[in-house]
Amino acid sequence: MTALENKVALVTGASSGIGEAAALALALEGVNIAVNGRRRDRLDALVARIEAAGGTALALPGDVSVETDAAAVVADTMARFGRLDILVNSAGVNEAGGIESLTSGQWQRVIDINLMGTIHACRAAFPVMKAQGSGDIVNISSTAGRRSGWRFAAYSTSKFGLTGFTESLRQEGGQAGIRVSIIEPGATATEIASSISDPQWRDMIQQHTHKDGAMAPDDVVAGILLAVSLPRRANVSRILIQPTIDTEPMP
Repeated sequence: MTALENKVALVTGASSGIGEAAALALALEGVNIAVNGRRRDRLDALVARIEAAGGTALALPGDVSVETDAAAVVADTMARFGRLDILVNSAGVNEAGGIESLTSGQWQRVIDINLMGTIHACRAAFPVMKAQGSGDIVNISSTAGRRSGWRFAAYSTSKFGLTGFTESLRQEGGQAGIRVSIIEPGATATEIASSISDPQWRDMIQQHTHKDGAMAPDDVVAGILLAVSLPRRANVSRILIQPTIDTEPMP
């Protein structure tokens, strides 16, 4: 029996990448999993994989950037499992451009999904965890939350904002037994580039995230497992994870 067995986790952005890997890894630890994302077919396939390995999972399609969707996902998790111990916020998109080249709609989309989607999910989950007297919230950010560049202005803005939100939530949640962590991965082989509309920059970021030496989603998930497995008196508040060899940082 693991320390996480029989706990309940909700993972957003679980249809691919770090979210998908987190759901699979937590399920192997005996955690009951609710998976959220916008692609129903992928969520159903993920649930099938978890159940085939002997786990328990629930697909909850929806867009957490919409506050009512986020609230419904948490409510449905509670209806099925009766509690919520772990929330992993992994939903995210990227876009390339600066103040002149990005439209207001592109800025809004990135901030709505990367920042507001996390805020909406946390606002729905926080009172549940507070009533339980315990819980873990892990927000997935990026090294772009530590350094910025004009070509990824909206993405960095959303991730810098996520850092501030996470720290404020950590301070608020601690008194209620809720631990809050942020994980900032460097180049990781995910589908994040697919959300970039400019084909040149989409290809460049795809090469960056899949270059030799780039991390796999499982490498980042190891940080998630660390954050939620420590004794309750310890809160890993911020984890920076970078490739061992990183000679080509994101432009």
